[in-house]
Amino acid sequence: MNQTIETMLAHRSIRAFKDEPLTDDQVFTLVKAAQAASTSSYIQAYSIIGVKDQVKKKKLAKLAGEQSYVETNGHFFVFCADYHRHHAAAEMHGTTVTETTQTTEKFMVGLIDASLAAQNASIAAESMGLGICYIGGIRNALEEVSDLLNLPNYVVPLFGLCVGYPDQDPDVKPRLPLKNIYHIDEYEQDTDVFKESLREYDQTISAYYGERTGGQRTAGWSSLMANKLTTPVRTYMKKFLENKGFPLK
Repeated sequence: MNQTIETMLAHRSIRAFKDEPLTDDQVFTLVKAAQAASTSSYIQAYSIIGVKDQVKKKKLAKLAGEQSYVETNGHFFVFCADYHRHHAAAEMHGTTVTETTQTTEKFMVGLIDASLAAQNASIAAESMGLGICYIGGIRNALEEVSDLLNLPNYVVPLFGLCVGYPDQDPDVKPRLPLKNIYHIDEYEQDTDVFKESLREYDQTISAYYGERTGGQRTAGWSSLMANKLTTPVRTYMKKFLENKGFPLK
């Protein structure tokens, strides 16, 4: 095992950061690391918004569900799926890409490109001794986030990323058993097989949360997921995407 893999396996989400901003050099290094990620057909269908303004960070923290670490960190990034520049490129050459960018396939390309870039930036940050936390909560209010960041059509904010110097040292959260994630040659559909490993995992997660919360929280993973996924959330998303120029087909 090398140092890169050790860094990846030691990942924790950090939700308390020291009051120390990242330098411009650090920020630009993380953006360059993000850009080095693989991208489908060289399309590079994403953009990154760095938010330094404290008023905007405070508003984003509120929109994300009162998550204080969105406001208090070394730097806050917002990763977006972005075809705005591709429409501009088409205009430069007297053509249009609207029919293509409105397909579900190309929207997925934007999602995947942005996710790969963000994970590159995250690994780079952790290799520099920094901590990170992804913020999906910005999707609670994408209209407001989009207006706050002045995002044009064909640009959709997907998630935020807090980066900074950790002010806490949480344990690594146990992941699902390998047999639940990795299948050989075909998908394992024997529910008895993966339910057995899920029960073992439930015990691991129950012990993890019990120790972390002093016994106040002891639910296993399966019950957490069963409850979390019972009620749909952010059901406005389809309409928002249509308004942003993505009536997916």
